[in-house]
Amino acid sequence: MYYIGVDLGTSAVKLLLMSGDGKIENIVSKEYPISFPKPGWSEQEPSDWWNKTVEGIKELTDGFDKSQVAGISFGGQMHGLVVLDKDDKVIRPAILWNDGRTSKETDYLNNVIGKSKLSQYTANIAFAGFTAPKILWMKENEPDNFARIAKIMLPKDYIAYRLSGVHCTDVSDASGMLLFDVKNKKWSEEMMEICSVKREQLADIYESFQVVGNILPDIAKELGFKETVKIIAGAGDNAAAAIGTGTVGEGHCNVSLGTSGTVFISSKNFCVDDKNALHAFAHADGNYHLMGCMLSAASCNKWWMDDIIGSNDYSGEQKGIEKLGENHVFFLPYLMGERSPHNDPFVRAMFIGMSMDTTRADMTQAVLEGVAFGIRDSLEVAKAQGIKIDSTKICGGGAKSPLWRRIMANVLGIDVEIIESEEGPGYGGAILAAVGCGEYASVEEAAEKLVKVVDVVKPEKELVDKYNERYSQFKKLYPSVKDLY
Repeated sequence: MYYIGVDLGTSAVKLLLMSGDGKIENIVSKEYPISFPKPGWSEQEPSDWWNKTVEGIKELTDGFDKSQVAGISFGGQMHGLVVLDKDDKVIRPAILWNDGRTSKETDYLNNVIGKSKLSQYTANIAFAGFTAPKILWMKENEPDNFARIAKIMLPKDYIAYRLSGVHCTDVSDASGMLLFDVKNKKWSEEMMEICSVKREQLADIYESFQVVGNILPDIAKELGFKETVKIIAGAGDNAAAAIGTGTVGEGHCNVSLGTSGTVFISSKNFCVDDKNALHAFAHADGNYHLMGCMLSAASCNKWWMDDIIGSNDYSGEQKGIEKLGENHVFFLPYLMGERSPHNDPFVRAMFIGMSMDTTRADMTQAVLEGVAFGIRDSLEVAKAQGIKIDSTKICGGGAKSPLWRRIMANVLGIDVEIIESEEGPGYGGAILAAVGCGEYASVEEAAEKLVKVVDVVKPEKELVDKYNERYSQFKKLYPSVKDLY
């Protein structure tokens, strides 16, 4: 049988076709636009997601026996606010995870409602990108639209709805809304009241590997599929990527270098860090995880390469970088503000330490190192909770760079494991579909059988020592510059 994983990203939808033994049969990517109506705002049209997903599935399965497609599941960009009216029509463009318009609402939630209450209700505090502040923003700034809301959805769940007709979400994605009681895996009555949200406006909750329904007959006909194709709830992108890298069960770690960057630590037990610097979310394997998220990771390098120096030779620009741990230039990777651990939507990126002998390669190196230091910020929070991490898997577009992997291993001071099929949320989504259809008994069984480590980048003591010194300097920069913004 075949299983489709739909990775609904920020710049494109990436679709993956997997056979039951875990082999990747085909991959298709379809881009769509993102709009920035005002500085710090970030929006997309859900219709673009849907149209490109349908177009992509047709291309993905072209030439394959479509009668063998058994299930479809998802990994999707988190936190985005999709609102539907009573006729299930989209009311306004989706407000995305990296949108920074909700500073007023975030301050209200954290400082008036109070971080301790938010943590008690949801296991998390408010961040500008979360869904609940966006709902409050709509209530204040678009009251007419707010009054029309019949359903509040997340991006990937909108695609699941269009495929199945079911208003659904999964526990991992719901965890990032600030409306969800993570510990007890249910909607928070207190947060619904605070945000003026009714239970009927929220989707039904599923574990990530559970079947929400079958594909709608008209969609099945359009795609050439059987009407028995199952739609499985899926997961937020980071949880899905963690499934795709085998980061399940107790005490495993995954670093993702995508548009955003994350440190993802799986756990069989619910826990919250004492400063709420990390997100405490439900995991797609049926358990829980801690996650640190930086808003700009590989997107920092893309910005530097594409928009600043105007080069698409990513590997070529990195060839001249040899003196690791000795760069005098620092880069603060806060192009879109920052989430973990600073929770500061206003801070911005900057280079510090340039001199007349600074080279283009120094600046490129600083970008790669700045992201690695930002990842370490979150890892240090986890370590302060007594969590021991000796190794991490790595995924995302940035993970394809051997230099960046080496920098990461030495900045973090742990083994960085490379897996055979690094396809992130799409592969995780396909695995969830296979579990939901009964191909595997559990997510942990599927991950154990399908995910294989093929290489390990080990930290080098001399470089680790140098980067420890550099990191001690990096830590001083944000407190020094945050008041400038």
